[in-house]
Amino acid sequence: MIYEVLQILSDEVNNYFNSQAMGTPVHMDNIAMIEQDQTDPNIDFRDSVLMTLLNMNEEKTLKNFPNIKQEANKVVYQNNKINLNLFILFSANRNTYARSLKDISKIVEFFQGKRLFTQANSDYNRSNVAMVGVQDFRFTIELYTPSFEELNFIWGALGGKQYPSALYKLSMIEIVRDSNITSSSRIGGVGIGTNTVE
Repeated sequence: MIYEVLQILSDEVNNYFNSQAMGTPVHMDNIAMIEQDQTDPNIDFRDSVLMTLLNMNEEKTLKNFPNIKQEANKVVYQNNKINLNLFILFSANRNTYARSLKDISKIVEFFQGKRLFTQANSDYNRSNVAMVGVQDFRFTIELYTPSFEELNFIWGALGGKQYPSALYKLSMIEIVRDSNITSSSRIGGVGIGTNTVE
């Protein structure tokens, strides 16, 4: 579901850019690999905005909720769902610095206007083969502001060259594997037996 969520975001942001007559500059790729990508004639992410999954963590507050499904006359027990928060970095690698700043401003503007994403309110390429398994989803996104020290560490880990960027925290996506631990019959009723003592 991680790829699908990032693809939905990419489509949504590009749709917004397109509505502003600014093309579709957002690509899902690793900003740390941009120098290598620019030497590959088959990949060209110059004059674009790269969307990179920077980190993820588990939402601990929902970790201990039991995962139980009722099917016909059975109760099915599964491992707990994993609820993830994703940290997504938008980095502008445009031809000019001014254009990069404008793109980052547009991204901030888009997410200011839309923070909640659901199946009903999202406009993405539903005919894409990779999106066939996407069912009901619901996640929110908010601007995440790292300290100068954290920002220095982030760009140091990504290769040292800093681009105009915006970091967002996406909460929460569910990861569930359809694998049962055990199942048992449902309790149909409770009765009290009585014994007569003579």
